[in-house]
Amino acid sequence: MHSLADKVAIVTGASSGIGYAASKLFAKEGAKVVVAARRQTQLNTLVDEITEDGGSAIALAGDVKDENFAKALVDLATSKFGGLDVAFNNAGTMEWMGDTREVQLSEWEDTLNTNLTSAFLGAKYQIPALLERCSSSLIFTASFVGYTVGFPQTAAYSASKAGIIGLTQALATEYGARGLRVNALLPGATDTPMGRAFANTPEILSFVEGLYALKRMAKPEEIARSALYLASDASSFTTGAAMLVDGGVSINRT
Repeated sequence: MHSLADKVAIVTGASSGIGYAASKLFAKEGAKVVVAARRQTQLNTLVDEITEDGGSAIALAGDVKDENFAKALVDLATSKFGGLDVAFNNAGTMEWMGDTREVQLSEWEDTLNTNLTSAFLGAKYQIPALLERCSSSLIFTASFVGYTVGFPQTAAYSASKAGIIGLTQALATEYGARGLRVNALLPGATDTPMGRAFANTPEILSFVEGLYALKRMAKPEEIARSALYLASDASSFTTGAAMLVDGGVSINRT
């Protein structure tokens, strides 16, 4: 039995990493998937892989900071596949990190716009379509950073991810009575291009892995399976959650 059979999903940040893995898993589980990111070539490859595996997907390239793009994704889902059941707002950036005294306002704003404002814009247009379904799921990718753990030189990133958790809780209470579940997924360090850019030397990688109870980074597919839980009816009584999938980094002291 496919847990997302007959459902339609949007996944942003789908050109690599967690979004790529989640798109393939959602399609394998029966969803028709609208995949979104800035890089058209990678999206085309993803759609080809999903199609070759017997799934159904369509790509739209654009910038999640653009309100018109947020609307276009929902319009595409409804026109191509007839509606929207799941939205996984996963796109994000860790680009601007460093001594807070040296962070430029433009860098701060770019991080918040990419990680937080884009989540708001996605939700703004996704919610009306999601409310037309009997049971629907809105998911955001947040982080344990800014929630259970603080790291130096991550002010913009931490603030943006903490903001997503607040957004999640507000929307969960605002729309829960109408059948919409809203949750935040909080991954730990994951072996993605973004994760490898951060842990870019053997010494840094060893330090990062040592922070975790499991003493390793996650694979994208492991985080995708947790996204699948939130997307599916298996999580029918889960809403407003900040769901840690962090390999124990939040509790580890060894």
